[in-house]
Amino acid sequence: MCNNTDRMQEMMLFDREHLWHPYTSMVDPLPVYMCHKAEGVYLYLDNDKRVIDGMSSWWCTIHGYNNKRLNRAAQKQISKMSHVMFGGITHSPAIELGEQLVEMLPIGLDRIFYSDSGSVSVEVALKMAIQYQYSKGHKSKNNIATIQGGYHGDTWHGMSVCDPEGGMHSLYNGRLTAQYFANRPTCGFYDQWNDSDFDSMREILSKNHDSIAAVIVEPIVQGAGGMWMYHPNYLKELSRECKKHDILLIADEVATGFGRTGKMFAFEWANITPDIICLGKALTGGFVSFAATVATKEVALTISTNSPHSFMHGPTFMANPLSAAVACESLKIIKEGDILKKVAKIEKILLKELEAAKSISSVANVRVLGAIGVLEMHDNVDMGAMQKQFVERGVWIRPFGKLVYIMPQYIITPSALRTLCRVMLEVVSLDC
Repeated sequence: MCNNTDRMQEMMLFDREHLWHPYTSMVDPLPVYMCHKAEGVYLYLDNDKRVIDGMSSWWCTIHGYNNKRLNRAAQKQISKMSHVMFGGITHSPAIELGEQLVEMLPIGLDRIFYSDSGSVSVEVALKMAIQYQYSKGHKSKNNIATIQGGYHGDTWHGMSVCDPEGGMHSLYNGRLTAQYFANRPTCGFYDQWNDSDFDSMREILSKNHDSIAAVIVEPIVQGAGGMWMYHPNYLKELSRECKKHDILLIADEVATGFGRTGKMFAFEWANITPDIICLGKALTGGFVSFAATVATKEVALTISTNSPHSFMHGPTFMANPLSAAVACESLKIIKEGDILKKVAKIEKILLKELEAAKSISSVANVRVLGAIGVLEMHDNVDMGAMQKQFVERGVWIRPFGKLVYIMPQYIITPSALRTLCRVMLEVVSLDC
């Protein structure tokens, strides 16, 4: 921590003038808070103010901050090597992590391509799908289908499958590859299933299957596109329809993977297995950026056997040993800590504590699944003003659009979780 007030002001001024924060403007940027330490579920902000983190640093720090086991894993690995190229070289952290992933994932998902972020894992998956179809002689199958309201990262190909209207990338419409967008499912997770909810996607796949390589979806929970939780039967129908038309199914589990929805992977709610899965965020427990794209043997061998070229993708930090070693330890914590029971307890508290939000006039909808609690407002919130109210009350919650939500760490105590919920209700009752 820097105790020099003048230096602190100098640094904050430099930040405002020179550092471009995500999803904000350089002309009139949203306010930022100096964080100088993080421990467990707490962030220590300006003037040593301790706040409960309700965001898991964008949904990744599931084991809490400054986790001793993750720290030790990093220290042990960094004393050997922090990085080595994966071209022509392999190493035990990459192999051991692969062994753990294959054991954790459903049978069949066992060909692993490492990368350095969730967005890149999506890019890799989309490239795999197109090259798979090309390798099968389906050269016209080079488009992607998805559902409206989705979000799949900020890289170029990923942006093309984000919501084209309400999403954050509408500026690039007409420049990105035009993809197929089905209506967003309207049947909520707990609703009675209505088969007509799948009609839009069924029609797209039926009419355009000769030009579609894959369908990509966020299973069960759409994240940054709206925190919408849809019915598992949608995925069952989607899996059947994709198989019918020889279309690959890609599950973007970057946000939902590793227990967040109450299942280890969200697609398990539908008892299906996708052809490709994208993993990131919680893979390392939020310790460091790392990701994986995992495909079936059939996808991998089709690409590798019949293509005129190998799969042409190779990030510089692919299979980074330091990241892989930490990811290995993160998965051990997941396996040994029975996290699904922890998530079930979190869900129970969220359901009880957020029930009162249904009587608040400014709240349009309340949604809870696993370790996700969402209040959808009738109108867009003032992010800066609302976040200030949260910080003053000792919590870190970052709303966006009409959504005020929390995705807490799995280690959070019932008391801290109830505090998050109580403050959420207090603040959404104000005129922010």
